[in-house]
Amino acid sequence: MSSQAHASPPTTRRRRSTGRRLAPYFFVAPFFLLFAIFWVYPIAYSFVLSFINTRQRPWTFDWDFNWGRLIQDDFFWNALGNTMIILAVQVPLMLALATLLAVAFNSELLKLKGFYRFAFFAPLVLGAVPYSAVFRLVFNEQYGVLNYALESIGLGAVPWLYESTPALITIMIAMTWRWTGYNAVILLSGLQSIPLALYEAARIDGAGPFQQFFKITIPMLRPVLLFTFVLSTIGTLQLFTEPWLITTTGPGNATETLVTYLYKQGFRSFNFGYASAIAYTVALIAVIFSLLQIRLVGGREVER
Repeated sequence: MSSQAHASPPTTRRRRSTGRRLAPYFFVAPFFLLFAIFWVYPIAYSFVLSFINTRQRPWTFDWDFNWGRLIQDDFFWNALGNTMIILAVQVPLMLALATLLAVAFNSELLKLKGFYRFAFFAPLVLGAVPYSAVFRLVFNEQYGVLNYALESIGLGAVPWLYESTPALITIMIAMTWRWTGYNAVILLSGLQSIPLALYEAARIDGAGPFQQFFKITIPMLRPVLLFTFVLSTIGTLQLFTEPWLITTTGPGNATETLVTYLYKQGFRSFNFGYASAIAYTVALIAVIFSLLQIRLVGGREVER
């Protein structure tokens, strides 16, 4: 029997070839389907909702109803102001501490490096509810450990959770405690990528530790610092856990943030249109801040 008798017809070969080409798409299709249903569709739908008046039945399209209210809403501006204060004060302070911690973790003089790295990273592993409950106890005005320590050295008790400025400071301390170690670990990875030859050459030239830190460490860490800065900015604009669980956005909305206000509008007042407008405002602010940081802090890397 000739070999042509066993050969597959041309149509069958074409079908097999087409099947091989399409097989990868069938395997990844479920992911893209779920991605479209649970990510693309909600984002697109919430954008449409931001132009709909959801305070009446039936819902009606009104492009100025939510966005116009946003400009005139004092509660929104209060939440935006609180968020900006936290962003301007807490984020730079946290990243400065994280940089110093990363340098300490990378030092040859430090023993038990693994233990200390885990100890400072551990706050991120804790659940939000127990961690917030502990902070409410520590900062309690009547029987909190912090006020007890202040009174023991002759200072008066501070109403941490019951006055505007102390409550905002409490939120910043809680965020710094939780996220400093996380950023320190990221910065540590950047430190370990800096060539040791640079430090050896600097020591030969007579540069001291401070000169090495500001002339070598900080410039070489610039891309990693930019990365942590952008992440921290986006995280602060999305801040919800600490104000909601520690101070319940009080006293008198003193610790209200953009996302806690969004939550109240969407899931307490069921004003989904206005909540969507707030959500897109937060996203727009995050994009603007991220682009500014990349332009100002990472400009030289981009030019190169």
